[in-house]
Amino acid sequence: MRKELLRVIREPANLFLVFLFPIILTLAFGFAFGALGSGGSTQYVVGLVDNDASSWSTWFQGNITKTGVLTAVIYEEQTNAYTDLQTGAVSAVLIIPEGFSASIEGFLADPSSSSWTQSVLELALDQGSMIVGSVVPAFIQQSLTVTMYGEAALSPPSPVIIGAPTMIESIKLTQFDYMAPGIFSFSAIFITMIVSQVITEERSTGILNRIFTTPTTTRELFASLIFANIVTGTVQVLVILGASYLMGFRPQSGVTGTLIGLIAVLFLVVTNVGFGLITASISKSSSAATGIAFIFILPQMFLGSFVPSPESASKFVPSYYVTETIKSLFLRGAEASSLTVLSNLAVLLVYSLVVISLGIYSFNRNGKR
Repeated sequence: MRKELLRVIREPANLFLVFLFPIILTLAFGFAFGALGSGGSTQYVVGLVDNDASSWSTWFQGNITKTGVLTAVIYEEQTNAYTDLQTGAVSAVLIIPEGFSASIEGFLADPSSSSWTQSVLELALDQGSMIVGSVVPAFIQQSLTVTMYGEAALSPPSPVIIGAPTMIESIKLTQFDYMAPGIFSFSAIFITMIVSQVITEERSTGILNRIFTTPTTTRELFASLIFANIVTGTVQVLVILGASYLMGFRPQSGVTGTLIGLIAVLFLVVTNVGFGLITASISKSSSAATGIAFIFILPQMFLGSFVPSPESASKFVPSYYVTETIKSLFLRGAEASSLTVLSNLAVLLVYSLVVISLGIYSFNRNGKR
């Protein structure tokens, strides 16, 4: 027993698996699922266009924010609100029509009269989310009721109704459609494990040493590794796209949007090649590399693929930006040149350059031994 304990202590990879892996696993599950079912602190941003500009509409806006679940952001132009809805910057767009206050005042003055007119609030929802459609309309209705009748109101007749919520496009999405963007990210995440296993195996069998005795430079070795995995990632994306199409998934982007989605995935591929090099530099065997790779895989899997998780935690993993980019392009039909898509690509580019540089440095320093 003493010999086995010493082996665990002396092998850095084993220490990673014993101490760091459980911490990463617990944190990944905690961030991903901890807020579910607890009431949480998740908030949905509602882009609000106030065409009535009255004290009633101002009070209504305040009651929306008071729900603690919705946050109202005021837009002067309806077009700008819908543009942000397409890119996921807001979860819904609510249009308060002219005559909103007149409808309420006329009804409250004489509910039995036929002289008052009914107003319709236009509501559009983010079709890139499974949850928004069930959460946002209910809280807006609650806010509207409180505005007109006070906190104690139940379900009185109303001079203002919420129109049937619309999506960005008039299409019916399945649960698979909502999950599809995360599958593209999910496929690239495991490149970390593949790269680390291959390099560790080649090092232990002496293949790397033989390569370094040839005219092949280290730069050429890493370039070929990156290029090979980019080709692999491209094939994976095409396979997933084809299989998803057979399952009924129809991207709302054109050819340009699809290419941008591919580029986002390839940035993630390069990032995970870097994670693979870091893993290989501290692993002495292929089995150890497999375990340590999950330290990089699990956070990306639970915080940046198709598992609902808090955005505040998800923004720390690169896969989140890929999933959000593909969601905006494929589900919301956002323009490939939109600010959200371009900013996500910029983050992924920086992420890939930093991680691959760290991976190469780490492997050059520790991984050749």
